[in-house]
Amino acid sequence: MLYGNAIVSVVIPILIVLATIVAMEFVAWSSHKYIMHGFGWAWHRDHHEPHENRFEKNDLYGLVGAAMSISMFVWGSPMVLGDWHWFPATWIGLGILGYGIIYTLIHDGLVHQRYFKWVPKRGYAKRLVQAHKLHHATIGKEGGVSFGFLYAPDPAKLKAELKRQREAGIAEVRESVGA
Repeated sequence: MLYGNAIVSVVIPILIVLATIVAMEFVAWSSHKYIMHGFGWAWHRDHHEPHENRFEKNDLYGLVGAAMSISMFVWGSPMVLGDWHWFPATWIGLGILGYGIIYTLIHDGLVHQRYFKWVPKRGYAKRLVQAHKLHHATIGKEGGVSFGFLYAPDPAKLKAELKRQREAGIAEVRESVGA
């Protein structure tokens, strides 16, 4: 019976955490495309414009993610909710937290170099940086490409899409992109 308990107490929580991290990329993509580049542009705009500030209004979205994670920890806690708690919620909260840490290191750290200076010369890290730089190639909230944070589409395809958007009048694209 110990084997069955190990699955419930170790394997299932790990799978929930990993599945949540994967699912959060879709949540982040859709939130970025439809909220941050939609009605939430007031918080996201300064992230797309040059500035000398250490913090951005865009950082408030991190607090939203933290609130989601904390809410899951509360929902999963028998100490807080007693019999009303939901076992998977704690592990979902941990997955959201994990995604937030990965996002902070990759997006804020690697791509925008807010915490460390390193420019990757090859591999997936380089592709991530290229994809996000192409995301920032548009002026304003309209149009755009590569709304995810950990999935990086082929930069050549992103450039072609930016060119299509510019020619269709969907997006204003910075000239330095060469799209």
